[in-house]
Amino acid sequence: MVGRTTSRVPALPRIVFQRTRGFAVAMARHKLADSKVKGLNKPGIYSDGDGLYIRVQPTGRKSWVFIWRRFGARREIGLGPYGAGHSWHVTLAAARAKAEEAREIIGAGGDPKTDMAERKAAARTATFGQVSDEYIEAMKPKWRGAKTVAAWERFATGYVKAIRRAPVDKITTEDVLRVLRPLWHEKPETATKVRERLKIVLDHAKARGLRNGDNPAQWKGHLDQILPAPAKLSRGHHAAMPYADIPDFLERLRAVDGIGAKALEFTILTAVRSGETRGATWAEIDLENKVWTVPAERMKTGKAHRVPLSDRATEILKGMKTESEGELVFPGQREKRPLSDMTLSKALKTAGGNGFTVHGFRSSFRDWAAEETNFQREVAEAALAHSVGDAVERAYRRGDALEKRRKLMDAWASYCQPPQMANVIAIQKVAT
Repeated sequence: MVGRTTSRVPALPRIVFQRTRGFAVAMARHKLADSKVKGLNKPGIYSDGDGLYIRVQPTGRKSWVFIWRRFGARREIGLGPYGAGHSWHVTLAAARAKAEEAREIIGAGGDPKTDMAERKAAARTATFGQVSDEYIEAMKPKWRGAKTVAAWERFATGYVKAIRRAPVDKITTEDVLRVLRPLWHEKPETATKVRERLKIVLDHAKARGLRNGDNPAQWKGHLDQILPAPAKLSRGHHAAMPYADIPDFLERLRAVDGIGAKALEFTILTAVRSGETRGATWAEIDLENKVWTVPAERMKTGKAHRVPLSDRATEILKGMKTESEGELVFPGQREKRPLSDMTLSKALKTAGGNGFTVHGFRSSFRDWAAEETNFQREVAEAALAHSVGDAVERAYRRGDALEKRRKLMDAWASYCQPPQMANVIAIQKVAT
């Protein structure tokens, strides 16, 4: 009844209900007047009829609610605070208009909680970043490994940073291309994964009713008309072995006899170009401090490059100390001549690396650093002796850059450990 108050929300008043498709709404309407509403100051809930109520809090705050029943269950939605003069305040007339919209939705078998126009508008303001984060949170129980979660988090916070704040329902093909183009030619494998994740998040948003229409990250019939196919990008580039396959590959490589196999493993672990390995001299190696300094004249960039040596890389060098004679670390068959590039390629094929190139392992390393670690991009680029901008130059020249790169290369060597060797090391650690 109008004016009756209570300290807690009461059951619905005794009023006649109209039943429609399992819903029930009250029929009597417009019991309140503006003067009455303004004068309400006692905590409680007051009916305007037909499901519309105004709730008065102990603080004096007033807000509109709409209450109805569905299959006997009580349901409620807020319609906003009572008042006038501010955009977020709702007058009696406005509350009645919202209540009427809710009644029409109920009559059509819908749900005001999701189907009211203002609620749809609020839902559409969800940003791409919010939806990405929510998708990751929802899928975590399904994903088996921490690496998958970490890769998705790097996607959500790094690769799509440019569109995180964009409303998810407004994401267009140009937005997708803004993310993909910087990666597409330089890192096709990474770009492909980013595109796939973009599509998944946008599909997720559509399934939740947060966007409509076609998916702008769809490849077939859409992006394939704008970007070259990833397979075509590999022409003229160095085919790279997926980093996930490298531990098993190195296990096979260690079973191959010859200096070429050792030189190839050393090249993989240090992420250098094969020519830098083949021309390495003992004068460049500091085994005590585990640093290899490649002089400027042997570097593609024309600048000296210091390479931090992991335990396994150092172990290979110590083994070569007993095999090589002269100044070359990895001597060729001809006296005072380095190994040929074909020697490393032969070792690669012998160990089952057909279809891949020696140089491609640099890309494998870079993809691993981006997808599986939290090392800064500048550190990974410095490890490859890339000079692609002021930020990289600064990172490379900082006094602590070598130690940062040492941690990165140690992590890479640990990742590359063949499965059997990794188990042996783990047992040794437990034993000690």
